Amino acid sequence: MLKKHRKNRKIKAALPFTVLLAAAFLTAAALSGWLPLNAYFSIQYEVRGVDVSHYQGTIDWEKLKEQDVGFAFIKATEGSGHVDGQFAANWKNAGDAKLKTGAYHFFSFDSPAKTQAELYINTVGDLSGRMVPAVDVEYYAGREQNPPDKDAVVQSLKKLLRILEEHYQVKPVIYTTYAVYNRYIKGEFYEYPLWIRNVYYPPVFGNKSRWTFWQYSDTAVLEGYEGTEKYIDMNVFRGSEEELEQYLVP
Repeated sequence: MLKKHRKNRKIKAALPFTVLLAAAFLTAAALSGWLPLNAYFSIQYEVRGVDVSHYQGTIDWEKLKEQDVGFAFIKATEGSGHVDGQFAANWKNAGDAKLKTGAYHFFSFDSPAKTQAELYINTVGDLSGRMVPAVDVEYYAGREQNPPDKDAVVQSLKKLLRILEEHYQVKPVIYTTYAVYNRYIKGEFYEYPLWIRNVYYPPVFGNKSRWTFWQYSDTAVLEGYEGTEKYIDMNVFRGSEEELEQYLVP
């Protein structure tokens, strides 16, 4: 009986270590992409979509729709002077396919908010019946190692969003990564819908910040596009088809 008690104590003592080891293994597997947790967690959401740019090349939007794609964000502009080479074709063809589509702008830390907003408005034009504008805020060109001043970024982004909101009479969506969210977005932009990138595990936020769109994968492969990039970004909407209608511009 004494030996049995000792054996039970050893098992109990080893249990926390085993749990920690299993947790560490699962975490490492998820972060490496070997264990695609998001493929499982994303299926609970009714509406999924894609985001694309010139990297996907020529897109057959009817073919994408057939693969349970309910919406798309299409890259339109970047900074104060760059227009995506496939935007015009994607915008027209996605519209012809009757797919819910929005145009996104890649935010620059290096150019004025006013000229960035003007480029977007002049390029995209009327958004009636389309999804609200989206602004992609993420690090580029080594900026994560040398991040811009927080106050300057916040003020510039607020000005850009305000101009777009005044022009289109809707609140734009903010797309961002966790690193940028924690440095610039958190505590400053609660009133704007959040589109968060997390390709490793489902988004987790406090009570005051609830995401609206989630980019859950950047390694999906669908049929219907031919470009330099074989992968396509996948997203879900946190709501129903009917609720997604609220993000269409009147």
